[in-house]
Amino acid sequence: MNNELKKIILRKGKEESLGRFHPWIFSGAIHHTEGPAALEEGDTVEVLASDGRFLAIGHWQVGSIAVRVLTFKHQPINRAFWQKRLSAALDVRKTIGVADQESSCGKSPADKRNDIYRLVHGEGDNLPGLVIDIYGPTAVMQAHSVGMHVCREEIAAALREVMGDRLRAIYYKSETTLPFKAQLGQENAFLWGETANDIARENGLAFHIDWLKGQKTGFFVDQRDNRSLVEQYARGRNVLNMFCYTGGFSVYAMRGGARLVHSVDSSAKAIELVEANMELNFPGDTRHKAYAEDAFRFMEQMQEKYSLIILDPPAFAKHKDALRNALRGYTKLNAKAFEKIQPGGILFTFSCSQAVNKDQFRMAVFTAAAMAKRKVRILHQLHQPADHPVNIYHPEGEYLKGLVLYVE
Repeated sequence: MNNELKKIILRKGKEESLGRFHPWIFSGAIHHTEGPAALEEGDTVEVLASDGRFLAIGHWQVGSIAVRVLTFKHQPINRAFWQKRLSAALDVRKTIGVADQESSCGKSPADKRNDIYRLVHGEGDNLPGLVIDIYGPTAVMQAHSVGMHVCREEIAAALREVMGDRLRAIYYKSETTLPFKAQLGQENAFLWGETANDIARENGLAFHIDWLKGQKTGFFVDQRDNRSLVEQYARGRNVLNMFCYTGGFSVYAMRGGARLVHSVDSSAKAIELVEANMELNFPGDTRHKAYAEDAFRFMEQMQEKYSLIILDPPAFAKHKDALRNALRGYTKLNAKAFEKIQPGGILFTFSCSQAVNKDQFRMAVFTAAAMAKRKVRILHQLHQPADHPVNIYHPEGEYLKGLVLYVE
C-alpha cells in the first residue's frame, strides 16, 4: 500500500511543476529520499514537498527524469488502477472511431475496416513510459521505463480484462526501449497467448505487422491519417515514397490511383515487407517498384521526375545535443526533393524528432525551398492522429510534424 512506499522529498520550491500536473520530476529537484532500503530503478515511490505535503506517486528511474508520475492522488497502484486507466484509454479510442468500428448500418464497409490503432500513448493517456498498439486480435506492449517493465504482468492481466474477447495474444516488445544501463536482459516474447497471424487492417488495407523484429511495435501507427491524405492526392501521379519502411504510404497511393509508385528504404528487410504488403493488396500490379538503397544517394542519382514525393525519415535528433545536425539533415533532404519534384508537384514532408519543434522544422523546409529557388505553398499542416493524444500538461508529447506543400 502507499504507506509502505519509499519517499522522494523535493527541494523547496521545486513542486511548482507538479502543481501544473506536469508528469515528470527531474533529478535536480530532489532533496533526499526516505525509506527502509535504498531506491531501486523501477520502484513505485511517493513524492512529497519539502514541508511533507503529498504531491504524487510515480516510478523512480535513473537519469535526468527521475520520476514519471502515475497519479496526483493518494491511491494504491494495483490491478484496479491499471484497469481504470486502460478502460479510459479504450473509451477515447471508441470516441474517436478507431476501436470497435461500426457504421450506422452495422459493420463498416470493407474500405473503412480498421483494427490497427494505438490504445495507450504514454503521458497522453496518463501512463508515462507505456505504449500499447493493437493489431487485430494482438496487443503489442512496449515499456520505455523500468517501472512499467516491473509492472508488465499486472498491466497485461488488466489489459485482458478491459479488452475481453477482442484479444487473443499480448506480445511484449521492449528489448530496445528499456534503459540499457538497467541491465534487465529483457527479451521480446508473448506475455499471454500466441499467434502466427501477423496481418491486420487499416482503413480496409491489409498489412503484415513485424512485431517480432520490426521498428517501434512493428508498424508506424501514427501516420494513418496522413496516409489517407496521400491517397487523396495520388490519382494519376508518379509517387516516390522515401524511407518507406513497410510501405504504408505506398499502398495507400496505389489505392488512390497513382500512375506508378516507387518505394525506397536502406533496409532490405523493409523492402521485403513492402513487397509482401503490395502482394496482399495489389497482387501482380506492375505500377509498384521497390529499391533497397540509401535515400540521399537515390535522390541524388534519380532520373525519374516525380509529381508526389513523401519524405518520412527516422528521427534525425533523438536528443537536443543532435538538434543542429538534424536541422541540417532536414534542410538537405528537402532541398533535394524541391530540386527534383515536377512543377505542380505535391511534397509530403515529416519530422518525428521530438527535439525539433514545429517552428524549427518549418524553418528547415523554408530554407530548403529557398535554396532550390522554388515557389511553394503550404496546403496542410500535419500532426499525430487522435489515438496519439497529447496531455495538455505535457506539451512534449507532440512529436510528429508534417507539411503538405504545392511546388510550382
